[in-house]
Amino acid sequence: MAKLSIITINYNNSVGLQKTINSVISQTFQDFEFIVIDGNSSDSSVDVIKQYHRINEWVSEKDNGIYDAQNKGILKATGDYLLFLNSGDILANNNVLQNVSPVLSGGKSFYYGNLILEKNSVKEKHIAPITLDIDFMLNSTFWHPCVFIKAELFKVFGLYNTSFKIAGDYEFFIRCLLKPNITTEYINEFITEFDGNGISNDAGQNELQLQEREKAWKLNISEVVYDSLKKQNAFSRSKYASFINSLQKIRGKQNF
Repeated sequence: MAKLSIITINYNNSVGLQKTINSVISQTFQDFEFIVIDGNSSDSSVDVIKQYHRINEWVSEKDNGIYDAQNKGILKATGDYLLFLNSGDILANNNVLQNVSPVLSGGKSFYYGNLILEKNSVKEKHIAPITLDIDFMLNSTFWHPCVFIKAELFKVFGLYNTSFKIAGDYEFFIRCLLKPNITTEYINEFITEFDGNGISNDAGQNELQLQEREKAWKLNISEVVYDSLKKQNAFSRSKYASFINSLQKIRGKQNF
């Protein structure tokens, strides 16, 4: 059975961090590594971390943003697969890892599932597609907290690009999916409940998301193909723009 590492990053979100930790340690399946990366929080986050011996490794130090913090977690992880649950996010129920763990032995590059978006006490269920294609990635994305990522991919294709502020995970997915022999498998399970409270979908953030999604493709495809997609307005037609923007912002991680 493949070993799993769960990585949680946090910055000044002790309440959300407590919620995430409780969700993880309440799983019926406990054969995983739990890593917490804190960005030198000035609230009680470190005190929360110190309460839990189930956390295998943690650090609290200044970082250079979301993806720098996640890269620190990647470098500390020893699992075959990595799941990123940021502070405030919780697993959909106590049996998620029990249900998913047998599937991870299949050796796919990515295993991905469904997501629940909780905002203003209203929960929306979002179902991932059974198969992926370029059109899907142009219009939507993998939902980062619902993806089990093969750790080897970070060694082969590199870590998250820290020049991105909110779409570094999207760029990594594009970087990998455009390569040969990358495999994916849909898991028909709700993996994560994403805390959407307090998310602001302002025009400035939407514009940044669009710019970074375009940049992700430009870095990973030829100029000819990029120009063709640009002419087709492929980067700005997303039906899920505001939802993707919500997922790519992390509430407690704003020190960049």
